[in-house]
Formats: sequence, structure tokens, C-alpha cells
Amino acid sequence: MKIVIASDIHGSAFWCEQLLAAFENEGADKLLLLGDILYHGPRNDFPDDYSPKKVFAMLNAIKEKIVCVRGNCDSEVDQMVLEFPIMADYALIEANGHTLFATHGHLYNEENPPLLKNGDVLLNGHFHTPCNKALTGGGFYANCGSTALPKDDTPHSYIVLDDGVLYWKDLETGGIFDCLTL
Repeated sequence: MKIVIASDIHGSAFWCEQLLAAFENEGADKLLLLGDILYHGPRNDFPDDYSPKKVFAMLNAIKEKIVCVRGNCDSEVDQMVLEFPIMADYALIEANGHTLFATHGHLYNEENPPLLKNGDVLLNGHFHTPCNKALTGGGFYANCGSTALPKDDTPHSYIVLDDGVLYWKDLETGGIFDCLTL
């Protein structure tokens, strides 16, 4: 199964549309969203084409392909308009004998990881900066960065999980800039 993993759309219709085009171009089976879907948050500027109504309409159109976890900017009000579950703090995904612990990052993160066994992966968004590194204890930390509001001069980005490999991709160019083999 091929999965596109993304986070932090923050209500940007422009970047949501780019993400959905990448999802289609990748030929992925599922879109795993790691939270912060509709609201831009009080510390962020408005992202490009800020329109939460357009974003939820685009995502609801492919609701059967989406798995989502709650971000710190997501709320019960957001769940009222999104037609797929968004309120879980984490999701567990099995890939090539490894567990992927998918969460936003405000509860579990590199500094506060869940219990992982050797080779498992903690997937985060939240920090808006792509990251790929080994965790103490044998697991891996993989942050997909941000779809709409990247920080630290990083690209608008997402991850593709394909055949046991995580590929970090630039949303604007489609180019791979990092990878992790499970």
C-alpha cells in the first residue's frame, strides 16, 4: 500500500490543492494527515489562499481515502464539517513489519516519544520542519514538515511511504530530498 503523509495544511486552499494533486500523481492508496487541517493557529500568519471551507470541501470529496489524527489546532467544531474522523491523538500503521506511530507532535514527539521497538517510526508534523533521524532506543523520528507553513527555510513538503521506504518530497517540485528504508 502506498501512503502520502502530510501535516499542517492550516486552512490553505492553495496548498491543499497542491497536496491533493501530488496525492493523485503519486497514485497513493491513502492520505495520512497528521493534524492542523483547517485553522491557521494564533501564532501563524494566514497561509496562501486561506479558506477552510474550500479545504474541507476538497478533503471531504476523498474522505474514504483519508486517515487523520488530531493536531493542536483541530477541534470538535472542525470535526462537525469534516466527514472523516480527526479527533484521535494517534494512529498505528504496520509497514514491512514495523509500526508507524502517527501523531501530530504536540503530545508525542522526538523529546517525548511513545514506546517504540527497534525499527519502529514516530511520524510527526507540528514543528513545520522535515526531519529524519534515529531515536535513542532504536526507533526513528520522521517529521513530514508542513504542507502550507514550512519553517526554517524548508520546502512545502510531504512524505510518501512506498514499499517499505519513506521518501520526503518537495511539494512544489516533486523532488525527493531525503529517505528512510524500514
